[in-house]
Amino acid sequence: MKTTQEAYIDFIKRLTHLISKNPHLITVTLSNIFTMRLIGNKTHGDLAEIAISEFVNQYMYDFRSTHVGKDLYRAKEHEEDIRITNEIHNIDFTISLKAYGDGPLQLSTDKNSRMFPRLKKEGKVITGREAIDAVFDDPAFSEFGNINVLPLIYDEKKKRCNMMIFDFVRARENTHEIRYEESGAGRTHPVFRFYDKSGSYICEVRYGDASANALQRGLWTNTKNALDYFTSATGGWIDYSDNLLLVKLFSHALVSTAGGHEKALEILKADIQSQKDKSNLRDRKAK
Repeated sequence: MKTTQEAYIDFIKRLTHLISKNPHLITVTLSNIFTMRLIGNKTHGDLAEIAISEFVNQYMYDFRSTHVGKDLYRAKEHEEDIRITNEIHNIDFTISLKAYGDGPLQLSTDKNSRMFPRLKKEGKVITGREAIDAVFDDPAFSEFGNINVLPLIYDEKKKRCNMMIFDFVRARENTHEIRYEESGAGRTHPVFRFYDKSGSYICEVRYGDASANALQRGLWTNTKNALDYFTSATGGWIDYSDNLLLVKLFSHALVSTAGGHEKALEILKADIQSQKDKSNLRDRKAK
């Protein structure tokens, strides 16, 4: 029986393979997702969860996906936006989807503010394999590597997106030093930064007491500064374009009836099936 972490890794491999064979499918989806920024700066993040969940349902025939939803998400002990079932092995796992600009990326909110205080107990510099492993093995770091993060990293100026997967295993194995650094460079609070043997940046834990909000605490990395610790499910950057017709469709949908939506949905289903046929994808079940 596969573990949930193994199931997630298998899913990423399958997703990467699908995209490599049919890049147009993800290009269309990403273009539609980031078009939502024309409606609102944060709209694309919420709709990306729905879109990627449906992408899985339509094009990854061994998997079933459900969008968890914000109310359920807030009630959950762990971070999750999408729940996926591997129907071959009958195992469920969850994914936290992040839509961030190229640069700082939050991997975990550290809701209970445990990581920073745990590191602070060790002093300002933590070195040596034994001491570093003790940190990673501590209950405060129990979520490190157990959060299945799927980031959609975008560069709005260049109209491109990259699905960048952070390698938690390699990050842990290569951490050579954890160093406390004071506020600066736009930061209000201090951080603990993780470095490898060559002095290259891996990730960081931000200040985490009650006065820090969700964007000031937790586990973060930087997609520009930690490239060696990412793999790309999209094989690098994918160019996308705004779909202005989609914005018009949304505006009309919001003032039309469910009957109109039903007719439009039938047309959209036929279009999706056409994409499947062109891509020689097996339709797992009728939608």
